[in-house]
Amino acid sequence: MRQSNSQRGFSLIELLIVVAIIGIIAAIAIPNLLASRRAANEAAAISTLRAVCSAQQIYIQQVGNNTTYAATLTALGPTGAQLLDNVLGSAATTRKSGYEFTMTGGAGVFSANADPVPAGTTGTRHFFTDASGVIRADAEAPADADDAALQ
Repeated sequence: MRQSNSQRGFSLIELLIVVAIIGIIAAIAIPNLLASRRAANEAAAISTLRAVCSAQQIYIQQVGNNTTYAATLTALGPTGAQLLDNVLGSAATTRKSGYEFTMTGGAGVFSANADPVPAGTTGTRHFFTDASGVIRADAEAPADADDAALQ
């Protein structure tokens, strides 16, 4: 006996099973992907604050006569001392890798902050550094000199 070849393709049940399996895999993978992205954004923010701190150390030695730090990120950027990249040094407040960076400086002191924008989705911690070079973090609010140092 020959079977009829008139029915080709997949049945509705088979297609629904495949869609359900894909949905289960996505439900498992997406939260891990988002957590990895937040961790990468936080690592990028920490690295950027280290770059700002290094740029400030060079600035105080070469431009600030060993007494004055740069007042803003733009003073360290391409239109200023050319110590930071075009993105970070383009404005006084800059967004990069899901974080908003701000900095103030003057005679003998500076402070720089990195805050997630929007909070909670691009990162879960706020970061801070100053002339000491120690990076501090706070999970609740913008970090400052009183917060715990990163390990």
